[in-house]
Amino acid sequence: MKLFKLGLISCVCLSLFSCKTVNRITTNSKKAKNVILLISDGTGLSQISSAFYFQDKVSNYTRFEDIGLINTSSSQEDVTDSAAGATAFASGVKTYNGAIGLDDDFSAPKTLIEIASENGIQTGVIATSSLTHATPASFYAHAKSRGMEYEIAEFLPKSGIDFFAGGGFQFFSGRKDNLDLIAQLQANNFTVDTTSFSNYNALKSKDKLGFLLAANAMPKMQEGRGNFLAKAIEAGTEFLTKDGSNFFMMAEGSQIDWGGHNNDAAYLIAELIDFDQAIGKTLDFAEKDGNTLVIVTSDHETGGFTLASKTKTREDGSQYSDYKEIEPTFSTGGHSATLIPVFAYGPGSKNFTGIYENNELFEKILALTNWKK
Repeated sequence: MKLFKLGLISCVCLSLFSCKTVNRITTNSKKAKNVILLISDGTGLSQISSAFYFQDKVSNYTRFEDIGLINTSSSQEDVTDSAAGATAFASGVKTYNGAIGLDDDFSAPKTLIEIASENGIQTGVIATSSLTHATPASFYAHAKSRGMEYEIAEFLPKSGIDFFAGGGFQFFSGRKDNLDLIAQLQANNFTVDTTSFSNYNALKSKDKLGFLLAANAMPKMQEGRGNFLAKAIEAGTEFLTKDGSNFFMMAEGSQIDWGGHNNDAAYLIAELIDFDQAIGKTLDFAEKDGNTLVIVTSDHETGGFTLASKTKTREDGSQYSDYKEIEPTFSTGGHSATLIPVFAYGPGSKNFTGIYENNELFEKILALTNWKK
């Protein structure tokens, strides 16, 4: 009987997640002029919940009314990695783990950055990792493996991106092949700053603007990164709209995932709270603008993170769970297959409610903007 029940559950799950999900778009939705996609790498519901327990401020997640769930499985694995997860968002295809902007047949579907640029939309990418890391790379590059960061970097100068901020300087300059990608960026009308984000105000009148502020990833919050992510989002929205343009921007809180991989709760929570503050800056802009769709989600969950009750020991040596105190715990050093929340605000936000596949975000965004593939 147990085997029968397990088999039945497997069949139901397979039918839910292997069949093509109906892409539900409300036809009378107001069109979005701008789209900001915020990705908190490695973040499931428990990670989000930490913003409610480990900071004194009210979490900015409470400002959303339209919430859905996505299945993040890749084309060949139940558990996705960041490359396949981000490619699903960026290009609308399920693909193999490790793929950057490629499908299972190694063809290169257009990314949201490429589509938006071809439609005359300004574009931006921000990350607390290197800009060649899996998630940001999937929005502008096409590579068979996420590990090909030097090859991925070569896509950025010709990508159509107008604003970027993050780490990864070593992939653009001082390379073993002597290829100077900073010079290529400058030839494509970029002003590139490698010293400080505080220089933004002096540079914001430039045609295209990029910040490469670390050799690889940006510092951890615990190491003094400060409010780089929120400031970059605020500057990015200002820069991309300075000529009255419409825009698409992807910003990633990359290192929440790394805290999960390390089973380091303090690292994870510090990065998550930083991302929460970045959500606040984004929603402040969207509320004032009135034409901006904000989508907040994650590529997958990392660490099997849980906010459990703290285990304590009585005088007699017996243990008990103290429900008055939380103790973050982990069940894995890798990713999990848990469903991931999607939060949406702005024009067409109700289209992101329900339960659906991660690659459907791509089609929903295109439907709500009228950008042509």
